[in-house]
Order: sequence, then C-alpha cells, then structure tokens
Amino acid sequence: TRPTGPGSAMRLAALLAALRPVLPLVLGLSLGCSLSLLRASWSQSGAEDQCPGLPGHAGPLAGGARPEAEEGRPGPGHEDFRPRIVPYYRDPNKPYKKVLRTRYIQTELGFHERLFVAVLTSKATLNTLAVAVNKTVAHHFPRLLYFSGLRSAKVPHGMVLVTHGDERPIWLMYETMHYIHQHFGSDYDWFYIMQDDTYVQAEQVKALVTHLSINQDVYLGQAEEFIGGDEQARYCHGGFGYLLSRSLLLKLHPHLGSCRNEILSVRPDEWLGRCIIDFLGVPCVSQLQGQHYHTYELAKNAEPEKEEEEEFQAALAVHPVSDMTLMYRLHKHFSRIQLDKAYQEIQDLQMQIRNLTSLTPAGEAGLTWPVGINAPFLPKSRFEVISWDYFTEQHLFSCPDGSPKCELSGASKADVSEIIESALEQLNSRYQPVLRFSKRQLLNGYRRFDPTRGMEYTLDLLLEAVTQKGHSHVLAKRVSLVRPLSKVEIIPMPYVTEATRVQLVLPLTVQDLDFVANFLDMFAMNTLDTHDNALLTLLFIYHPYDAQRVSQVDVFAGVKAMVGELEKRYAEVKIPWISVKTEVPSQVKLMDIVSKKHPVDTLFFLASVWTEINMEFLNRCRMNTISNWQVFFPVHFQEFNPALVYRGEQTASSGTDFLRDGHFDRHSFAEACFYNSDYMSARTKLAADILDRDEVLESMEVFDVFLHYSGLHLFRAVEPGLVQKYALRSCNPRLSEELYHRCVLSNLEGLASRSHLAMALFEQEQANST
Repeated sequence: TRPTGPGSAMRLAALLAALRPVLPLVLGLSLGCSLSLLRASWSQSGAEDQCPGLPGHAGPLAGGARPEAEEGRPGPGHEDFRPRIVPYYRDPNKPYKKVLRTRYIQTELGFHERLFVAVLTSKATLNTLAVAVNKTVAHHFPRLLYFSGLRSAKVPHGMVLVTHGDERPIWLMYETMHYIHQHFGSDYDWFYIMQDDTYVQAEQVKALVTHLSINQDVYLGQAEEFIGGDEQARYCHGGFGYLLSRSLLLKLHPHLGSCRNEILSVRPDEWLGRCIIDFLGVPCVSQLQGQHYHTYELAKNAEPEKEEEEEFQAALAVHPVSDMTLMYRLHKHFSRIQLDKAYQEIQDLQMQIRNLTSLTPAGEAGLTWPVGINAPFLPKSRFEVISWDYFTEQHLFSCPDGSPKCELSGASKADVSEIIESALEQLNSRYQPVLRFSKRQLLNGYRRFDPTRGMEYTLDLLLEAVTQKGHSHVLAKRVSLVRPLSKVEIIPMPYVTEATRVQLVLPLTVQDLDFVANFLDMFAMNTLDTHDNALLTLLFIYHPYDAQRVSQVDVFAGVKAMVGELEKRYAEVKIPWISVKTEVPSQVKLMDIVSKKHPVDTLFFLASVWTEINMEFLNRCRMNTISNWQVFFPVHFQEFNPALVYRGEQTASSGTDFLRDGHFDRHSFAEACFYNSDYMSARTKLAADILDRDEVLESMEVFDVFLHYSGLHLFRAVEPGLVQKYALRSCNPRLSEELYHRCVLSNLEGLASRSHLAMALFEQEQANST
C-alpha cells in the first residue's frame, strides 16, 4: 500500500476547494439528464398502450395533445388560432413583380377596429337631440355616424350624416344595415345601433365589448317579447340600443332583402329582431358571457339628480330622453358618478401602495409624492438640471422670446389661476371645519415641467385663516402641487408616403457664387446618383445693375455652365432656372414667381446654398409635410467657424462627432417644406389683407405667411440630417429690421461656443502680453 501523509491530505483538500464552485453545475446536469431519460421512457411506453376494448385505436398522446394534431390538422374550433407557415415559392420562369404593401400594418395583419356606432335620427330631431348626442358621447367613440331619411337644410358642424331619401322606419333600418355592411362590415368587430333619444354611457359600452368574444353571433340589448309571438323569441328594444357582432352582421346581410319583402312590422327594431331570429335563429339576450346590459326607462318629468334607484345608477342606456337639456343633465350626472368612482379607485390604489412600500427594500423612504406618481427626475450632471420659472399673478419672468419679464396672459394666466384655486380647495378640504382659508396674495410662484411626471408648482401664498368662532389670522404658507401627465393619446394624421416627388428651389445671389459648386456636387451625389425622386429649380436673383449688363457680362454664367455639365452627365435630368431682377430679394415675392410655374400638388423644399442635400432629410421632408394639414420648417445644424474651434488642429472626422462642434440655428427660417396648394391658399388670404401694399412683403418670410394666414400645423423641429458648413452670411440691410437682426444674430451665434470664444480670447491676451 501507498502511504498517505499530510501532503496527500493537503492536495485532496486543495482539489476539493477547486472543484467546489462547479459541483452544483455538475449535479444539476446529471439530475437533468436522468429526468429527461426517465420521462422519455414513460412517453414511449404510454404511446404503445392501446385503449381496452377498442382494438386498433391509439391511446391519448403525451401532454394531452388531440389526435387531430397528430396528423398535422388543428383541432375543431381552433382553425383560426393555429399558426400556419405558408412556404414562399417563386417561379423562376415568371418575371419578378414588386409586392405592393398596404398602407398600415394592421390592414396587412387583418386587424379590425373595435366599435362602430350608428345613431338613427330624423329631420325633425337632427338639430336638437342628435346634436346633444354628438356633444355628450361622440368624442368617446372611435367612429360614429348619423343616419336619417331626409336631409335638413344645414347639417350641424362636426357631424357625419348619411341620408337614405325616405323617412319610413323599416326602409331606414334596412338601408342603414345595408350601408353599415357595405362600408364598415370588414373594418369593425362590433356595431352598436342607438336612437337619438337615448343616452348611453360611452365608456361603459366600450368596456362591455372588450369583455365579449368576437367569435360568437351576438345580439345583445334590452330583450322584449314579440306581441302575440313565441315567448322564447325576443327582440332588442331600439330605444335602449343594441349590440351586433361582426359575424352576425355578415350572416344577416344576404337575408336583408328577403326580410324587407316578407316581414311586416311597424317598429324597425321589431322588424330587425324578427329578421335575425327567422333566418339566423339568434334571439336577443340581455346577459351574455357574464356581462349584463343594464337599462333604465326614464319616467316623464324625471329629475336625474334625484334618481337614487340602483338600476338607474348602474344603467348603461337610459330612454326616453325628451329634450336636449335632459340629455345634458343625464351626462353631467353620470359623469359625476364616473368621476367619483375614479377618485375612489385612486385612493384605494394609493392606500395599497402605502401598505406595500414598507415591504420594499427602500421602505417608507422610497414612497414618492404624490403617491402613485413617478418620482422627480434626478439629473446626472449640472447640464440636466431642470430650471424653475418664476411667476406672479401678473407677470412671468421666463418669457418665450427671451425677455426677462412679460405679462402673464392666455393659457399661462388660466393655468396659474387654476392652480391657486386648486391649492385653496385642497387646504379647505383638509382643515375645514376647524379653519377656512381665503387668498390674500400670491407672494411667489415657481413652476417647471418634469418630463417624467408632469408640471410641478411651488406657491408661497398669503392666506387669511378664519376659525369656527370667527377669529381671523393672516399667515404665509408654502404649498406644492403636481399636474401629472395624463393618458397619452395618438393624434390621427393623414397618410403620407415617401414616394412623393420633391421640388427643390434654390435662390442664388451674387454673394452665393462661391458655394454653388459644393451644393450641386452634393445634389448630384445624393439624389441624381441614387435616382431619388427629386428635381431642382434655380432662381437667379440679379441686381438691377447686373441685369443691365447681362448681355456683356453674366454674373451667373459659371453656374449655368455647371448646370449644363450636369445635364450632359445625366441625360434624363433637366435643371431649369428662373431669372429675377430685384434689389430686395423678398422670400415671399420669389416664392410667388416659383409657385405660378408649378402644379398645385407640388411639394416644395425651399433650400439655401449652404444646404447639403441627402436622402435621409428628403424622406423626412416628405413624411413631415402633409397637404392641407401640416408644413415643415426644419432647424438645420450650423457648424462653428473651424478657425476658432480647432485653431489649426485637425477637425473631427468621425461620424459620431459631426454634431459636436456646432449648434442648431433657431434664427434661420430659410429651409421649408410645403405643398404649393397650401402656399397658394395662404397667399390668397395675405393678398386680401394687405391689398396693394407690396412693401409689406419685404418684411415677411414664408414662415410668417403660414403662421398668420393659414390654419395648418407648423412643424418646427431640429433636423440632424440637415448640416451646413460654416460660412459668413451676407445680411441685406434693405430687408426689414427684424429679418436683418435675425441674420446678424445667426452669424454671431454661429462663430463658436462660449468655451471656444473664451479660449480664443485667452490665447489672444496671452499673445498680446508676450
């Protein structure tokens, strides 16, 4: 035997210490392999068993799989939910054809909108009850249309009316169902039909359809018995509204013609119910899949504020509503009920958060204020600190135009007044009846917008506190309030495409000749070489003196030669130019000339000679400009003067640092994207305002035309894809004072940053001192 000693024991201990970290991994792998082998043996033995008494019949598969799945077929009732892989095959003998994609991804995936609402009205009640319905519930539904037999003299604003030309109730119902199927049958999952003398809780209806399955034929409403008919067959009362599923509407549509000819009835809701029962066998129900359709029949001369019945408080639909005032009173009453429920839910959630916070690692110290709202933003550096804006009841000390003090007006004044009233209301609700507060004066006010939680306010209020015995005392109290960010809404925008042709317009003066070559080179490289759908028009602006000598010396002859070379290089490209003679190159006057020479559907990009055109920006120009809806004024990135920034050093060439040594020039409005039709419309309003005073145009830019004389959205945003090299702009003193001042500011702020300027001054002082 080999003797063992202290050395062997130490080596064994060292080996065990080295293997100890991997022992759980080795044990886990061994256990997993053993269990997998054991389970495989069980599965094989279970698959070989036969059901007793049924020779040749295989037993159930492992995991409870259905026999249909064994053969590759989905089980019954699950055909729509089993994923199917459709193999792609392309016939090599057929030419390739580009696949046309749909406008929206939800169309390609077959998604449907949730709910469509149809309101049955008449010529007599269109301007009364239908308007009340539109003002109370229309904004809660994604799509709502009004159906009438005859059109009134004037359709109320904001309402979409469909007329059928006949006031007969059965005909109106038939045409309405046919119209809904034809235009919206493939776009919505649920269809809600109501009358204009019905008040419905829109949010309750929307919540109801989210809890119902779309795979069933649903006919849901207030079930009523037919007069003299079968007790089992019921129809939905039209006065309380009723809900139809998409599957039921699709099955019903082929039988509508037969129902119109064979079923006789006076009431349209009874006619529709008989049609659904006779041809589809689906009766009306008031309860389905655990959801109840609660209704309430309103008595004559009823007072909604005094109704205390539980059925009324839980009603989803109330009928009949006799006039507009009653409709508004019902809406106010049920809105108050929903608001109280929301406040109670908020309080319950806050209490749960308080109770659970003590169990978290941070404990009660991690509880934010207000409870349930995100914590304030914590800056990581001094550059991320969100500043507070100081205000009083009369003035604001952080003005949009940069001035130190301006009058508090408009939305800001309403905001401050509402915040003060809310602060007093909260103080009184907390301390009454012991104390009652009234405002004497706002001593100090501070507000800031925190993007993580909302608008924050801090108020120093001078208050007068009155006790129950009538004693009063004046005191100063600081309160903090938060207006949290509410639910984010997606604003619907018209559809646009990146295939739109962009017409570039480049105004040129004599001072711009040194930069034209670089502009044309970038245009050729980024648009002509890539076959981008973009054209270029040059606008030569001649001074009157140069225009007289154009036959002897043409100052733009070099540019025209460059254009000729481009047209030779690209045979399919034509670059037209327009010559203009003026001393004051007003942007509006120049655009008037260009606008008349292009179609109304032209998408213009008004560029400057320092602009470097690229495909990325042109696509954003197309997407951000919407005809009859929005114009786009990008804020280009202006590089600093390299002589001041680098001072002889090598400039930064990396792609990630190209936005480092410069700034976004907010004083420049030279670049713009807009449609010709929108410009012509705004320009017509401007002409009617100024009459024949053309000198006013010299003090305006295209931006001012759209701002003051169009109802379009003006989208002004920084554009990192629009980078301009440094150049000292030539400011025309003949322009208006404001335009000249903006041009000078753009030149000054485009020199360098504060740190660069400070370093240049320091080096200059050092050089002068030596």
